[in-house]
Amino acid sequence: MVFRTPFFLPWLYPGLIWRMSAREKIVYLTFDDGPVPGPTEFVLDVLKQQQLKATFFCIGDNIRKHPGIFQRTITEGHVIGNHTFNHLNGWKTEDADYLANTELFNQAVTKINPALRTHLFRPPYGRITRRQIRLLQQYQIIMWDVLTHDYHHIVSPERCLRNSLKAVRNGSIVVFHDSVKAERNLQFVLPRFIEACQQKGYTFSKLA
Repeated sequence: MVFRTPFFLPWLYPGLIWRMSAREKIVYLTFDDGPVPGPTEFVLDVLKQQQLKATFFCIGDNIRKHPGIFQRTITEGHVIGNHTFNHLNGWKTEDADYLANTELFNQAVTKINPALRTHLFRPPYGRITRRQIRLLQQYQIIMWDVLTHDYHHIVSPERCLRNSLKAVRNGSIVVFHDSVKAERNLQFVLPRFIEACQQKGYTFSKLA
């Protein structure tokens, strides 16, 4: 199970953002699939306690279902990214449907916060075609450098933490999930991951 992105993927898809500057000892926390009652609120509480900002790649339908949690995420200074409305797999979705679904996400956001615009996009499952990349050129497409596998039932909390810390490095974009499936590992790993990174001299930032 790979926790750090294989070196050849950024080479194959150089137009996507896999990692930030390696010159700075900064880690970028990102959270996919929220907002979800429980997991997202836990993440927000931890970040608030630690006075950290992060980036949330939200599902539009979850924004529709849980507008209060979404608004809290914005109010507390975090960055929002588009993760489609229905968590679509780009490899299995027609281009027109994929683009329409990203726009449905924008409409869900506008209903809650008309002033908010996002220029960040992360394809669900990391699966997106080259043509879809071209059609979404108005976005910065954010991938990742470290995948925590917090959602995977066979990955214990201890293994999730240990392997994520081994994979992290300067400029790492780290993926957690604020979802029910990931909640067990998320609650164990996130505060310990933050503490361990801080002990190694890392700071944290949101994507801009």
